[in-house]
This record gives sequence, structure tokens and C-alpha cells, in this order.
Amino acid sequence: MPSGRTEVQVRPGVEEDLEALADLYNHDARETSITFDTAIPTPEERRSWLLSPPVDGPYRLMVAEEADTRRIPGYATSSPFRTKPACTTSVETAVYVAPDLVRRGVGTLLYEALFDALSGEDLHRAYAGIAQPNERSARLHERFGFRHVGTYREVGRTFGRYWDAARYEKDLA
Repeated sequence: MPSGRTEVQVRPGVEEDLEALADLYNHDARETSITFDTAIPTPEERRSWLLSPPVDGPYRLMVAEEADTRRIPGYATSSPFRTKPACTTSVETAVYVAPDLVRRGVGTLLYEALFDALSGEDLHRAYAGIAQPNERSARLHERFGFRHVGTYREVGRTFGRYWDAARYEKDLA
């Protein structure tokens, strides 16, 4: 990474990352509207999610790891867009970054690694949902070629209010 930024390496996620990944996700579930979760899952409840993506194929988990501390400050995923057989050439992507490293290039590194890993797969489109408002996430997705295709109004309720979710898509073929 450029100087002045935390040095991170991106690699596939492994079982030993489970607690750190759950902590990252749970911070956003507790403090923000972006996960749309109303309960905080334990690391054990997240185990099947972590172990579901293989090391190859269209469903991936990439983690950022700080070079000096081995801390996991972010991750990016690709997962099934829908469970219907006709949708197997589409994935849903997401990226999560620790609050202290937002706007430091970690999300960019994660998405670069994820899309590089997906480049040889039989995929047509990637989709992303972004709880609104979230300009930083929208800008990150747009930098990677995603375009806004619509917004679900008041689709989820957390923290005593309703939130919109913008939908984005990106051509992969």
C-alpha cells in the first residue's frame, strides 16, 4: 500500500479468522444500519458462513491482514445472488472494513483481490446492496464499475427506523 497507509496483505479466509471476522461484522451490526441484522451472531453461528466459500470457484472470502500485527481489518465476499439454478452465473459481493481503516485503501485492495480471483470463473454479473445513506460504499463500488440500478425503499428496520437499500450491478463477462 502507498506510504502513510497501514500495510496489509490480502489472502483467502481460513477457519482461524472466524473470531476476527465475526468481530468485524458484529461491530457493524451493533453500531450501524449496514448489515440489516437485529441480533448479533456468535462466532460459532458464523462458522458455516465462513466455511462455505471454497478456495476456488465463484464464492470467495478474501481477508485483509495487517503485515505487522496479523490483525484482520477487513474482508470481501462473493456469495450466491439467488438460489435458483439459472442464477449461478451471478454473485452478490460485499466488503467490510474496520472503522479505523475506512478510506485508507483496504476496501480497494480487498475488491481488487476478490475480482482478480473471480476473473477466471463462469460469471456474468456481480450485485451489491448498500444500506442508505452510505456514500463511501457507493463510491467504492462505482470505482469498480458497479452502476446504481435501483433502490428498495424502507426495506429494513433497525435502530427504530426504516432504511433504504440501493442496488448496484457490475458486468463480469
